[in-house]
Parts: sequence; structure tokens; C-alpha cells
Amino acid sequence: MISVAPMMDWTDRHCRVFHRVMSRDALLYTEMVTSAAVVHGNRHKLLGFDSLEHPLAVQLGGSDPAELAQAAKIAADFGYDEINLNVGCPSDRVQSGCFGAILLKSHDLVAECVAAMIDASPVDVTVKCRIGVDDQVPADVLPAFLETVSKAGVKRFAIHARMAWLQGLSPKENRTLPPLDYPLVYQMKRAFPDLHLSINGGINSLDEVETHLKNGMDGVMIGRAAYHDPAAILLGLDARFFGGTTMSAEQVVYDIVPYIERHLSAGGRLHQVTRHMLGLFNGRPGARSWRQILSMEATRDRAGPDVLLRALAQIGPEAEVAA
Repeated sequence: MISVAPMMDWTDRHCRVFHRVMSRDALLYTEMVTSAAVVHGNRHKLLGFDSLEHPLAVQLGGSDPAELAQAAKIAADFGYDEINLNVGCPSDRVQSGCFGAILLKSHDLVAECVAAMIDASPVDVTVKCRIGVDDQVPADVLPAFLETVSKAGVKRFAIHARMAWLQGLSPKENRTLPPLDYPLVYQMKRAFPDLHLSINGGINSLDEVETHLKNGMDGVMIGRAAYHDPAAILLGLDARFFGGTTMSAEQVVYDIVPYIERHLSAGGRLHQVTRHMLGLFNGRPGARSWRQILSMEATRDRAGPDVLLRALAQIGPEAEVAA
């Protein structure tokens, strides 16, 4: 299994459609949404998605078992293919709500939460976690966490192979510090052969994806690289790992136009989609002009697909990259 990680402010419904156009097989995740928001807020705004996005997982944040169970049932009724619990986000806002990475200090509570979610949801409940937080010893805490939570019924985990520091590091710094520990995650797969474990963190190429799979991982979750350089990660993914076909970045632009037209006809704005497409032609001749046109013109009132096609006209042939 290969997936694109949940990323706040990035993997919204428009980003996911863009990614889906490039890969038919990657599992896509929503941004994290809190269980309280799902239960008490505008559910269609928070959970709505296009049928194009399947296979699709929703990531929930929370620590109240009853509320998470209700949110999981609501999300399953919306048609999601997986319900994921966030046990990895280190932001101050998440900590103040007593969920995210801080839950690595409360294994029994996580087990109680996922058990309630599993009872309420007809689709798989999974967990995304770090290898530890603060002064914990990952080699001790991670196996204990996996054992406790798997006994509650979770069989699939995505493990970000990095500690989270809840004090002293910003969320941005927590994405690059402290060092990644891939060998520990490999060790967890050997220790828990019956669990489906995906590895996450610092993965920047399909060659790295293949290396992790060859080292025994059941899946690989790719984060920022899939967003910033989507063509390098997603365009060749299906052909390399799923027996699918490879399309060109130019074809992606043409294929997403019908979705954009539907979005605009429903009152949306072009920029809401194209802001996720700025990195599509990274390294190609004309990539700067592509970004400039989309950044400047897609935000204007009544901007339409013609802006996208005008930006595309600035892109030179891929063969010229080596020149």
C-alpha cells in the first residue's frame, strides 16, 4: 500500500482530486479534522468529497472515545474507505486538546478510543503515530504502544519514523528534527508480523519507496514530497508498483479541467484548485512562468480554465530538461 499523508492546509478535497488524477491506486488522506468538529460542526463542509477521490481515508483527531465513535460512524456513513486516528501531530493546538502525539503517553486511552471507533464503524479503523515523544525511549514505547492498541482491534498503523518534541520544537521543526529512525520501524515489522505497517517520514522518491518495501514494510506513506513535487512522486507510481500506466504532466492538466469546471459552476474559485498544482512542472522549462501565471491570475474574479491552459502553454518539452 502506498499513500499520501494527511497534511494540514494541503490535502483538502481539491488537492486530493489533483493527486487522484495522477495516481489511481494511491490511498489518499484528508487533512485532520477533530471529532468535535465532525459531531457538532458543518459535516458536509468538513467531510464532503468527490467520488473521484476513492480510495480515501479520513483522519480524525480526538481523545474522547464516545465522541470519536460518533465521528467515526458519521465519516463511515459519508463513504470513506478508512477512519484513521491521529496519534502523531505535535502542534500546540493539538496538545491543548489532548490529542495527537501527546496520546503516545496514554496507550490505554488510545486503545479505548479505537475500540469504540471499531464498534461504531463498518470500515477499517487505523492509527498514524510517531515513534515516541519527548524523553520516551522509542525502542521501549513503540512496541508497547503497538501491542496495546493492536489488542484493541487495530491492524494497520502508519508510523512516522521520528520522535515528536512537544516542548521546545515548533511543528515545522518537528518535521525535520530529531533524526529519522527507519531501522526501528523495520524492527517493529519483524516483531509484529501480523500487523500491516506503513512507514512515513522524509521519503522523497519512488526509489526510496521501493527500498522501504524491500526492507519488509507493508506500505509507504509519502508526505511533503508528494505535494511539492507531485509529478516526480505520483505520475510514475501506478506503473512502478501497481502495473498501471504513466501519464504526462500535461495530460494531468487536461484531465482536471472538467473537475475545475464543475467546481466553478458550483460557486468555487479557480485558485482553490490551482494552488495545489504549482509544483506540477518542477524542473521543466517554463515552470516559473507556470507558477507565476497561476499565482497571479487564478485568484482573480471569474478566472477560469483558460488561465490554466495559458499557463500550460509556457511549458517546454520534457526532453529539454537535460539541456
